[in-house]
This record gives sequence, C-alpha cells and structure tokens, in this order.
Amino acid sequence: MSGSPQAVGLAWANWCWKAVRQFLQQRFDIALGRTACIDWLHRLDFVRKRPGKRLLKADAEKRTAFVAEYQRVRCEAAVSGAKIFFVDEAHFRADVDVRQMWTQRGLPAWVDSSSPRLGEKATYYSAVCLETGETEAMPVAQTCTAETTVAFLQQLRDHYTEPLIIIWDNGPAHRGPELRTWLTTPNLHVRLVPLPAYSPDFNADEAVWDWVREEATANICFGAKNKVQEAVDAFFTRLTCRADEVTHRCRTLLQSRAEELQISQPMHHVDPITVSL
Repeated sequence: MSGSPQAVGLAWANWCWKAVRQFLQQRFDIALGRTACIDWLHRLDFVRKRPGKRLLKADAEKRTAFVAEYQRVRCEAAVSGAKIFFVDEAHFRADVDVRQMWTQRGLPAWVDSSSPRLGEKATYYSAVCLETGETEAMPVAQTCTAETTVAFLQQLRDHYTEPLIIIWDNGPAHRGPELRTWLTTPNLHVRLVPLPAYSPDFNADEAVWDWVREEATANICFGAKNKVQEAVDAFFTRLTCRADEVTHRCRTLLQSRAEELQISQPMHHVDPITVSL
C-alpha cells in the first residue's frame, strides 16, 4: 500500500477506508468494516495530508541552473542596491473558496453560497520582496494583459527608488509590444528575470495568494466582485505591518537551495551591475 490504489488495480483516486476494504477483500479474501479499515490505515502509519503538486513538465536541469542564477542575482542586488520583487497574478471569485474549517464534533460543516456568476471575480497583480517583507498589489478591471502589466510595473517603479529586479513566470501578460516599449524608457533601471517553465514553487508571490485565500476569502461567499476586492485590499493593508511574517511565510524551495549553494560555493567577489534592460 505504499503506492496509489491504481497501482494495485483499484479504481480509487486515493486511499480511504473503502479502498482498503476492497483491497483486503480482493487480495486476502478478508471482509472488514469501516472502523477496522480506518484502524489499519493508522497502524500502517497513514495520515491525511493535503498533497503538493509534482510538476512533471518542469526541467530539472533548468531549475538547477536557475538556482545558481538567482544566487548571482541576490549577490548583485546586494552590491548594486537593487530591490528584488517576485511578481504574479491571481483571481478571486465571489463564490465560496472552500477550505478546511473548525466545527464542533458531530456537526456538519456548511458555508452558504448564492452561486454568483463566474464573471464576479477580482483580479490582482502582486509583488513581494523577501529581503524587506514589502508587498505591493494592484487590482485589474478585466483581464491581465501586457498593458496592465506595464501599469503594475510602473506602480512599483513609482513607489521604490532603487533599481528593480522582477522575477516572474513567462505568462502571456508578461510579454507584448506595450511592455517592450515601456522597457525602452530612459533611466528605467528595471531588469526582468524569467523563472524556468512549470516552476510556480519557485515564485514567492504564490505564497501571498495562498495566504489571501486562507485569511481573507476562505469559506465566504461575497456575491459580488466589489466585496471580494474590499476583502483582498484589506488583507494587503494589514500586510504592511507584518513584514517579518511575510519574509518567513513567503520563502520557497528556491531560497533554500540558493542558500545551500552559497554555503557550498561561496562567492567572494561580485562586480556591480547596471540593473536595466
């Protein structure tokens, strides 16, 4: 039972007491009830976990190379005074985002939903700096495009005087003529660093979105886009006083691997860079 139910010929997505009962009956001709099957799961040291997603299309070599590149970027930023931001976008529907919740034993867990239409959703850009715990957010009226991306990057540029290094994925909104034109602005001092493909686990801003869903939108049916936006805006306002929590919570596998690399291959000297494109 170390693999999935499918590995032993069962048509179940996950191990549960019914899958255990079927397995025992087919393999050993033993019929057990619900309580006995759950007891066997515990005896075999099974616990319930929310699984992570293993990204099979991710290129391991490119991810390893990016860890080294990120470590170089951090060293360069320390010398040049640049600020590194991880950037991403997310959508928040007005309907219920069902998450685990506390409820009294024996009572069902229900949340009400008015089934708002799919168009009732709030779309946001966000950025997080792990070195300082600073965050930035911007709502988007419709969908994310190269034009809205430029607007958000300009917001970052207006709010921070340091050279900026933007780390993000290669999504459709992160390229286009509007962005290329903006990048020709004199003295812009913005450098874009693309993440390797299929590597959301390297993007610290993904943790911000999960945090929003956990703390601001979980198990609530807002009914309308403006109500969702009020909740998300309030969340980002609260983050301004939680910098230490941001730096701790938004760390990813990328930071851990980069620090391991720094220990094994210390960089004694880094030349200053001009942070621009």
